[in-house]
Amino acid sequence: MSGEAYRRRLRRVLRTAEVRRATDLMPFEMALMHQSYAKEQGCDSNERMEFLGDSVLGCITAEWLYARFCDEPEGLLTLRKAAIVNDAQLARTARRLGFPALIRLGTGMLAAGGSENTSILADAFEAFVAALYLRYGMEKARGFVVGAHIAHLDHSAEALLDAKTRLQHYAQEHLRATPIYREVSRGTPQHPAFKSRVSVKGKILGRGDGPSKKSAQQAAAAAALLTLLPSSAG
Repeated sequence: MSGEAYRRRLRRVLRTAEVRRATDLMPFEMALMHQSYAKEQGCDSNERMEFLGDSVLGCITAEWLYARFCDEPEGLLTLRKAAIVNDAQLARTARRLGFPALIRLGTGMLAAGGSENTSILADAFEAFVAALYLRYGMEKARGFVVGAHIAHLDHSAEALLDAKTRLQHYAQEHLRATPIYREVSRGTPQHPAFKSRVSVKGKILGRGDGPSKKSAQQAAAAAALLTLLPSSAG
């Protein structure tokens, strides 16, 4: 993609943040420079901006949740926050905004499909939030996070009650790991029954039973959430 075509695409993304006449695009170009590209080109990557963007994103999300769900306890707010800022959700928004065509990657990473990598996209989204914050201040960053990301997510109680999803979000956000499930069949073809256990970083956090693998996993995830967040029980 030519330099001018790239800048046009970048300005299109910035318009979603209500930035109409962007003259200094350097912070946003840097936000989209992966470390593999930076090493090849001998320039700075987006890693420092990602660090800042993670905190700005967390602050904006916590503030939004605090105002929107004013009667909910800390445990539920924590789960909601994890559901909003986890890598999978951030990457989904990044894809919708066209980030895969904008991220600068090294030759090997590009050939390996890095532009669709969930972690790379999520990191770029966080770095982009940092660039908005640094260049235009918190209000622009807040408008972008809420309008382009949070407003597009499902915040219903039904979505929050999916224990497996909640556990995955929490584990990725706070433990930097993905839950692993193990099942054993204890029933018969006529009366199936399964036992499941879920672990994170080798530690078993919950066990559950059910007539299917899925239901047993949900029960195990719910038990794990009670272990991790007892204030969310009930």
